[in-house]
Amino acid sequence: MSSKKIKVLIVDDSAVVRQTLTSILESDPKIEVMDTAGDPYYAAKIMQNEAPDVITLDIEMPRMDGLTFLRKIMRQHPIPVVIISSLTQEGTLTALKALEYGAVEIITKPQLGTKTFLEESKIKLCDAVKAAAKANLKKKNISVSPIEVTPKLSADAVLSKSPVHSMIKTTEMVVAVGASTGGTEALAVFLKAFPPDCPGIVIVQHMPEMFTKTFANRLNDECRINVKEAENNDTILRGQALIAPGNKHMLVKRSGAKYFVEIVDGPLVNRHRPAVDVLFRSTAQYAGANAVGIIMTGMGDDGARGMSEMKEAGALTIAQDEKSCVVFGMPKEAIKLNAVDKIMPLEQIAPFVQKYDTTKDPDIIKNITTGQHNKKDKTE
Repeated sequence: MSSKKIKVLIVDDSAVVRQTLTSILESDPKIEVMDTAGDPYYAAKIMQNEAPDVITLDIEMPRMDGLTFLRKIMRQHPIPVVIISSLTQEGTLTALKALEYGAVEIITKPQLGTKTFLEESKIKLCDAVKAAAKANLKKKNISVSPIEVTPKLSADAVLSKSPVHSMIKTTEMVVAVGASTGGTEALAVFLKAFPPDCPGIVIVQHMPEMFTKTFANRLNDECRINVKEAENNDTILRGQALIAPGNKHMLVKRSGAKYFVEIVDGPLVNRHRPAVDVLFRSTAQYAGANAVGIIMTGMGDDGARGMSEMKEAGALTIAQDEKSCVVFGMPKEAIKLNAVDKIMPLEQIAPFVQKYDTTKDPDIIKNITTGQHNKKDKTE
């Protein structure tokens, strides 16, 4: 294990924010704030002497805005960038553009509020920086371990494990997807590949509040299927993807042969809200063998145990392969638990799921070897 700390450069025009971020990040023994800058010009001067491992970057700044600086970084000397910005309804489109330009992650700028909020922000900030340091954009062998600020809760905190309530067989299938760091672009690739008659899809992407609605609307404009931020009691329909709203957990439920989602409050699970484990556990319980579980790029282990429960319930389980992941964390943990039936490159997942849905042929997965990646999927 390497003891080298992750060197972070903080770029923000607010002195208060720079001070707060420095305090929060340096509370993690794996992170060192090498310097701070009030604008991109000063940041560039610092980088001439020493390159950071990760940059945290505000969007709205004087002299040069964060998006322009981000584009320059990615063209000249790619360094993992975490955008930290106050996300308002008007600003989320700008934040999404930052992800397109190459930012590894985007999180809400910390606000001085309650002790609980600060603790939750600390976890998200430190984990985002450590995930960025491991991104494929800039490969590093850095030891990553979560900081112990609050207990790491499991899905039990929201939904107790219980026997499967699914019907033995239904005509409809539920596709449950979990993603984190790098997931915004991975989900775009995944959803754009589906035709209008695809099976119903439910998604947890680790995102802050006020971000998921704009993200869903953007995907809805770009995809052939309907994409929307999920609302409580939304029916899971063919040709539609429901994205869990930020700061809320999403569960799959069933009434007769109809599947729907339940949006609930609750504590952080695996330090996330929404949590993939909550979605996967509920899908295992209420859809069982009528489901497909997909775990995509992301740091940590959220979704691994839930995917194991889906597999036990008879669902087909798929993990994105390491080469196509920005961070091969969540899929790796699911594979280690023997919870994955198939490991696939991102661009192959949607076509495989669509064929599995349209053929209803169990032979499509007969030759799947758990934990091994077949270069050519024999789905004919």
